[in-house]
Amino acid sequence: MPRDAQYEAYERSRFGGKINPSLLDLKHLIYLDLSYNDFGGIPIPKFLGSMGSLRYLNLSGAGFVGLIPHQLGNLSNLHYLNLGGYYYNLYVKNLQWLSGLPLLQHLDLSSANLSQASDWLQEINKLPSLSELRLSQCYLSGFIPPPIPSSINFSSLTTLDLSSNYFQNTSILFWVFGLHNLVSLHLSENSFQGPIPVHLQNLTSLRHLDLSSNAFNSSIPNWLYSFSHLEFLNLWQNMMQGRISSAIGNLTSAISIDLSSNELEGKVPRSFGNLCKLREIRLSSNKWGQQISEIFESLSGCVSNGLEILEMDSAQLSGQLTDELGQFKNLVILSLGNNSISGPIPWSIGNLSSLRSLYLESNQINGTLPQSFGHLSKLESLYISSNMLEGVVSEVHFTSLTRLTLLYASKNRLTLKVSLDWIPPFQLNYLVLGSWNLGPKFPSWLCSQKQLLSLDISNTGIIDAVPPCFWNLSSQFTYLNISHNQIYGEIPHIPLIFSGQSIIDVSSNHFEGPLPCISSNLSFLDLSNNSLSGSIFHFLCYKMKEPKNMEFLNLGKNLLSGNISNCWMKWQRLVALNLGNNNFSGSIPASIGSLINLRSLHLSNNSFSGKFPSLLKNCKYLFTIDIGKNEFVGSIPLWIGHRLSSLMILSLRFNNFHGQIPEELCALTSLQILDLSHNKLFGSIPKCLNNFITMARNNNSNYPIYVLSWSIMSSSRPFESELLVIKGESLEYSTTLQLVNIIDLSNNNLSGEIPKEVASLQGLQSLNLSSNILTGMIPENIGDMGSLESIDFSINQLCGQIPQSMSSLTFLSHLNLSNNNLIGRIPSSTQLQSLSASSFFGNKLCGPPLTDSCTINYVKPNIQNKRSKDFGGLKVDWFFVSMALGFVVGFWLVLGPLLWNKQWRILYFQFLDHLGYKLSGVVAQTWQHCK
Repeated sequence: MPRDAQYEAYERSRFGGKINPSLLDLKHLIYLDLSYNDFGGIPIPKFLGSMGSLRYLNLSGAGFVGLIPHQLGNLSNLHYLNLGGYYYNLYVKNLQWLSGLPLLQHLDLSSANLSQASDWLQEINKLPSLSELRLSQCYLSGFIPPPIPSSINFSSLTTLDLSSNYFQNTSILFWVFGLHNLVSLHLSENSFQGPIPVHLQNLTSLRHLDLSSNAFNSSIPNWLYSFSHLEFLNLWQNMMQGRISSAIGNLTSAISIDLSSNELEGKVPRSFGNLCKLREIRLSSNKWGQQISEIFESLSGCVSNGLEILEMDSAQLSGQLTDELGQFKNLVILSLGNNSISGPIPWSIGNLSSLRSLYLESNQINGTLPQSFGHLSKLESLYISSNMLEGVVSEVHFTSLTRLTLLYASKNRLTLKVSLDWIPPFQLNYLVLGSWNLGPKFPSWLCSQKQLLSLDISNTGIIDAVPPCFWNLSSQFTYLNISHNQIYGEIPHIPLIFSGQSIIDVSSNHFEGPLPCISSNLSFLDLSNNSLSGSIFHFLCYKMKEPKNMEFLNLGKNLLSGNISNCWMKWQRLVALNLGNNNFSGSIPASIGSLINLRSLHLSNNSFSGKFPSLLKNCKYLFTIDIGKNEFVGSIPLWIGHRLSSLMILSLRFNNFHGQIPEELCALTSLQILDLSHNKLFGSIPKCLNNFITMARNNNSNYPIYVLSWSIMSSSRPFESELLVIKGESLEYSTTLQLVNIIDLSNNNLSGEIPKEVASLQGLQSLNLSSNILTGMIPENIGDMGSLESIDFSINQLCGQIPQSMSSLTFLSHLNLSNNNLIGRIPSSTQLQSLSASSFFGNKLCGPPLTDSCTINYVKPNIQNKRSKDFGGLKVDWFFVSMALGFVVGFWLVLGPLLWNKQWRILYFQFLDHLGYKLSGVVAQTWQHCK
């Protein structure tokens, strides 16, 4: 039975309701266990304190809440009391009622809030017979307040659990170090730091020591290796350093050793092999840096006969798996994932007859999958994803795998070849075969997997229609990914019965026809990049009375058409919506404003019209708006800068927006992508661009754009993508989108100068201001923009010289300054001289990469100092003043006398007539001579 089904059966078997006081009629009842039922948040009945014969009372995990009744202190015959839970639903004000339980041997108050019980140690100290005390997750952090007991009367205590209390200092444990009869000590998930307390060496009777999930940062103390009675040692998730001493071989009673998730290094001692009772070795997430064959050698002693668990994933292991692997015949779990292990899987793996879980994912294992896998009759879980396995996998590989329920084998180059009527011997719950070769036919054997909950057969070369039996089966899936194939046909209306978080991805196929009606339980749906057509109405407005649980909806890159229906009111859980690259038209409906949780909106490349959707001001969490390539008109709303302050991507490209760029946009301090290109915007570029704080950072890696992604188990894929023009090319960015910082204001009617403030955007990678009517000079400090990779200022009216500072842009690989009025020598730098000469055409420039050499030295005019003076804030250019005066004086000196003196005027025109006759005669004689 699948685990989910087992859980559902357990849920159905739980008692609930109220506890009837008629229990008091059971005068001689000594044992009462109501644990793990569901009493729905009622208090513990006070009348239980009147059941004086009780010796055993267990109310753990049963859904009780509120104050623990002090009447329980009347149960003087009680030996066992368990009130532990999970959610801090119970609490006490003090523990004085415990003094009425002199025979108590076992006390469990785990997850009860004892923060008000400052007397907890004093009162528990009054229980003379106590042998087991569990106070996990009880809010006991801090120091024990006075009065501190003068003597600790815990001589009978053998088990102590103080885990998950987040104590501030190990000094709070002073009373623990004197418990010489202690056998089991649990101090995990606290905030202990520094070395492991040396006083723990006094507890020589310990068999179980759990110090996991703290911040101990010393090496493993030598005295710990002398605990010959220790059976269970757990130091998981600390910061332990150094090497493991060979003295670990002295722990001859050890059954389980967990040293994973530390900073240990060196080699695994060979003395491990002498621990004949050892059943579990967990050494993952350390820096061993060994060959896997050396590990097998170190464990080749008597430990290999009984070892059941070997975990060394993420341990910097390399080398090849050898036949020595077959010596661990009792292994139940083998975990070697996330290393650099290479070579083939040895045939001897088939000798691990007890193996239930095998983790070899994320290595460099190559070769074929040995047929000896078919001998692993007890195997339940197999993880071999992200390797370099290749070749054919056949029915032989699965011959005896009757217990297999989980198979993760994606990102390999394996080919499955089975007969058309093959029925596997297993019933899988989880199957991930992404990037295998399963096609061209759809694998019909999947129809036999009646318990399948999660399936990924993406990118597997299927060129076929989906059989009806599979669609019927898919109604039980919580995860389905058949994307990136060439599957065709229509998607039927299936009454999906998903529960909880459910995902369907059928993107990048050849599905056609109308959109299917979907279950309201679905949380993620990706139908993008298909040939789905028709209206969105029935899809969007299906069962409008039911609220939709959808969070991610991607219908982009299809053939959908018509208006967007006004049915968004029940889709309020949507976080990301992509309707881009379709044939939608009309205006955006008002109900889009009800998507108050929306983070990402893509409507690009449609035929939407009207003004910028004003109701988007309600979607205050938006960080992406892409409505490019539509027919929107009007001005850019001023409210964007203040109502949508979280925006990181704003793309309005290829529309008909007009007016000025509002300065209010400068309030979008998190903006990383601003694309207003190909509109009808005019006016100057706002000087407040330096308010784009994210673009101003030199290193953006600590402030990544929030790329929406979905994941299932270890597989994930970004939902967010954006079409951007960078370096003169139009490319779609998805996985690297968080690394992109651009401004594109090209193809508008912007005028004025490029504001010098733009140079403060030191994290900007691409700046495109081309095809405007910008004037003035390129900002002298443009060299401060050290991250720039692409600049396009072409087709403007910029003048002056190229700033010398541009030579310091070491990352610059694309520059277009063509068709301006620039003059002078091109600055020298490796980047600038390696660019195409066409980047500088249409100017009066010289020097490499142009062929024109600089024959004269252009001197940059000092406009302010040489030609202008400042009179009370008004700059006067004396060059133009003198030119105007010269024109006026010349006019009156030459033409003035002719206007005022008639005789001079007659003589002047006679002179012109005579000159004309003479010139005509000369021309005639020359013409005759040429003949």
